[in-house]
Amino acid sequence: MGSISLSAIGSIYLLVATNLTFWSRASTYFGTAKLGLISFGLGLSLLVFVVLTAVSVKYLFKPVLIFFIVVSGVCSYFADTFGVIVDKEMVESAVVTTTAEAGHLITPHFLLHVLFFAVLPSLFVLWVKVVHRRFLAKVLYNLAVIVPSLVAVFALASVNFASIAYVIRDHKDMMKLFNPTGPISAAVRYTGSLYEDANIVVAPFGMDAHAGDRLAASKKPVVVVVVAGETARAMNFSLNGYGRETNPELKALGVVNFRQTTSCGTATSVSLPCMFSGYTRQEYTEWKAHSRQNLVDVLTHAGVSVSWWDNNTGSKGIANLINYASLNDRKKSPLCKGGECLDAIFLDGLDQRLATIKQDTVIVLHQLGSHGPSYYLRYPAEYRKFKPDCRTPELMNCKPEEIVNAYDNTILYTDHILASVAKLLEKHQDTVAGAMIYMSDHGESLGENGLYLHGAPYAIAPKEQTHVPFIAWFSKPYQSIMGLDTGCLLQYSDAAMSHDNLFHTVLGMMNIQTGVYNRGLDAFAACSVAG
Repeated sequence: MGSISLSAIGSIYLLVATNLTFWSRASTYFGTAKLGLISFGLGLSLLVFVVLTAVSVKYLFKPVLIFFIVVSGVCSYFADTFGVIVDKEMVESAVVTTTAEAGHLITPHFLLHVLFFAVLPSLFVLWVKVVHRRFLAKVLYNLAVIVPSLVAVFALASVNFASIAYVIRDHKDMMKLFNPTGPISAAVRYTGSLYEDANIVVAPFGMDAHAGDRLAASKKPVVVVVVAGETARAMNFSLNGYGRETNPELKALGVVNFRQTTSCGTATSVSLPCMFSGYTRQEYTEWKAHSRQNLVDVLTHAGVSVSWWDNNTGSKGIANLINYASLNDRKKSPLCKGGECLDAIFLDGLDQRLATIKQDTVIVLHQLGSHGPSYYLRYPAEYRKFKPDCRTPELMNCKPEEIVNAYDNTILYTDHILASVAKLLEKHQDTVAGAMIYMSDHGESLGENGLYLHGAPYAIAPKEQTHVPFIAWFSKPYQSIMGLDTGCLLQYSDAAMSHDNLFHTVLGMMNIQTGVYNRGLDAFAACSVAG
């Protein structure tokens, strides 16, 4: 077979077999502008053909074509099955994920997809004998194909430029879905960020931090437990009006709940650093977060003992300078299996730690929470209240109500974990003045509008992925020491909150005085006495 013929076959395969979700999204975005869609589709197809023709050089052509096929075949699974865009954040998540977490995605359905859409086509390319012309003849022949093709692309784009430019400009997610260029571009940008991070010098931040009058005068150590949730969406919390009772224990405790809270991102790699950075969502960039100390560092400058306990995939660089413990590697614990642990792994250690605390302390608990697609592994049998629940990571094999049942069980279990943390703080209130604050990093799509999981570009992310729970509980000694009126806080339940508030709220909770504290972003400031 000639190289031009194989280029044409390869182009058709990539465009048709591995870009079903892309074409579906493009058709939706172009709407009634059918001529624009046709021109865009033909132009893009010719560009793919041009690229493959340009690289159809002996010893280069097959490796490049196979690389494109493998990338497209693998990434098309996540796009076609979950509606997921493989962008920079997704690439980062894949790189830093644990073996256990990755294992939930390597399902029989995934392996079959890779076999038919990546392996077999690659074997076909290996099997075909490509006939190449002599160098000069090949250059001239390829140019005779490439040049008219590029002219045709220019003509097609010119005829319907307005509609094509509008769709590409206003729907930036569309081209991120295109295989293989979207994932390859994401991988290149992620690699570039690694190079930038390697040269970052972390700047000190909040060095003037010190204890306020109330903290200094307290006869008990003040302890705040910050629970960083995982993949919990606010709309499935009964505290926020959800029809099912998913928060019975928190409801009984009378917690403070903020119903209208939005996340900084839709993936842990963005939201978690943003939450602790001190930057607002509009100000935040990955480089900024990595080049400056964060909330936990400011707390240490004030003499607070800070620890990070992780039952997830790490702190994303937040806890580099403080005491850090990974809890999901405890192979002998009955709460752990296959490199993952139920969130109850926090509780015994927290009980023991609270019994020995002698100084003001902040403990961050980073949950595994409701991380999918294996929701059924996030809760023990006694919290399997909503049935039938989806018992497989292959969500496409479950009914929509089974997926929701499994997810709601994870929220019910998170309710228990949070209530247990509060009860442990209450148990030790004779020796410590304790409080708890909980925020989830992002939400989750459970099939709404054909989307599953999370990680959608923020500009187009549905509320299921950006509307997150924000809950707090305060012991009586803590309320007294800090002059906090929880009855007052209940009046702000419907106030607009976001991840922007966490940094300043925790500093306020610990009565830390520093120039980097913004009282206007402290969610509790209106109901506490400054000092």
